[in-house]
Amino acid sequence: MRKATVLLGVIVILLLAGHAPAAESVLSDVEESITEFQMANGIRVIILERHNAPVVSFVTMFDVGGANEVKGITGTAHVFEHMAFKGTTTIGTTDFEKEKKILDQMDMVYDQILVEKKRPEPDTTRMEQLAAELARLQAEAATFVENNEFVNIVNANGGVGTNAGTGMDLTMYIINLPSNRVELWAWIESERILNPVMREFFKEKDVIKEERRMGSETRPIGRLLEDVQCAAFKAHPYGEPVIGHMSDVESLNRPAVRAFHERYYVGNNMTIAIVGDVFPAEIRPLLEQYFGRIPAGEKAGRVTTAEPPQTTEKRILLRDPSQPILIMAFHKPDSLHPDAAVYDVIQDILAGGKSSRLHEKLVKEEKIALAVGAFPGYPGEKYPNLFLFLGMPNSNHTSAEIEAGIWREIENLKTGEIGDEELGAVITKARAQMYNGMLSNQGMAMQLASAQTITGDWRNALRKLDELQQVTRQDIQRVARECFVRSNLTIGEIVHEDAVAENH
Repeated sequence: MRKATVLLGVIVILLLAGHAPAAESVLSDVEESITEFQMANGIRVIILERHNAPVVSFVTMFDVGGANEVKGITGTAHVFEHMAFKGTTTIGTTDFEKEKKILDQMDMVYDQILVEKKRPEPDTTRMEQLAAELARLQAEAATFVENNEFVNIVNANGGVGTNAGTGMDLTMYIINLPSNRVELWAWIESERILNPVMREFFKEKDVIKEERRMGSETRPIGRLLEDVQCAAFKAHPYGEPVIGHMSDVESLNRPAVRAFHERYYVGNNMTIAIVGDVFPAEIRPLLEQYFGRIPAGEKAGRVTTAEPPQTTEKRILLRDPSQPILIMAFHKPDSLHPDAAVYDVIQDILAGGKSSRLHEKLVKEEKIALAVGAFPGYPGEKYPNLFLFLGMPNSNHTSAEIEAGIWREIENLKTGEIGDEELGAVITKARAQMYNGMLSNQGMAMQLASAQTITGDWRNALRKLDELQQVTRQDIQRVARECFVRSNLTIGEIVHEDAVAENH
């Protein structure tokens, strides 16, 4: 099993030397070196041994994200991700019994605030009284809080890079520790899944609301991207922002977020990927001891709402005195579709770096764009999603010129030549990117856990290179003709008021 580590360590040399067959052999070796099992409560465990350094990366992933929400509770998955760092009944508190009484009182006061808000004519005096009482209780509860104790425990034991993330398809938690601290991780990670305490709830919601203001409301590119996303999806929850609508975040209470946690943070909805200096036979008893306590629950299941085919072009104009930006979004299939790899190849040919067609033509040759790029899986991959083109016009040039240039290169892709050298460059780059991710314990753990969560099989993380190699010119042209048509397009622009006036 140690051979995988050795081969990964020299893969860069092999690539530079042009030994392509080594790529496939390394992938095969990694696959054979993985130990996997499913616990009685449904938790999927994936372990890859690497004994070159006494460190280990843990990625705990849940099959829940923004796509599992509906209007009224948007942002809940992200709110709980923040709450997961606030501690438990034993971590982050000096006296939980006293703290709990105050937290329960806060819930009752906040419920009264929500009831008053829903009245046709809220009593402003009553609202002020309730807000003052809530603030008083928050201050009293804060006297029992040990700030950041969860992360402080990890850091005090040599932990680095402790982090988390919420997406449309999943929520993940990352911890990196010395390999002699495996039991610490098993205890502290399982504790926050089993016994989370949503302390500082209203304080943290203020942090999240500020995140929304800074990312989606005051930044023009954030506003434009969200507007395009919401316009492109009229039925599927991919049309809702992961961070949530402001009014939803404001109205969320602790019982609603707790219910969300109890439904989705269960064994059947959970994958653990462990990569580093561990031995499966030694770590399995610890997993059973600590994570075996988590209830099995029910698997989240797939979202049943399907986005209907788009039949007409949609266009959004965001009037703002900032830098003009263009976004072109086309609907495309999910990551398990037979053509998924074709879209990745198209992205690389058209916008995969400085040697791509769009960069060569629009940035270097015609100089009409400061930057141009593409992304083949927004805002998620588990369900049919969007292929995005983004462009930023140069001074004295317009988004209309970039749009025309992108359409020109799309048409060239549909009917023109695609050389062996161009296709070969795509594979070479994909091979290098794959191994860059595999060389990192954390990167490898994230790839394995993501593939298991989104596609149902961690092996798909290792099959991507082979799938890319199977893509033909005919595949590329066929998919380009099917996808990149105006009836399948949602387009958004940031434009100046004077530019709008001139166009009219």
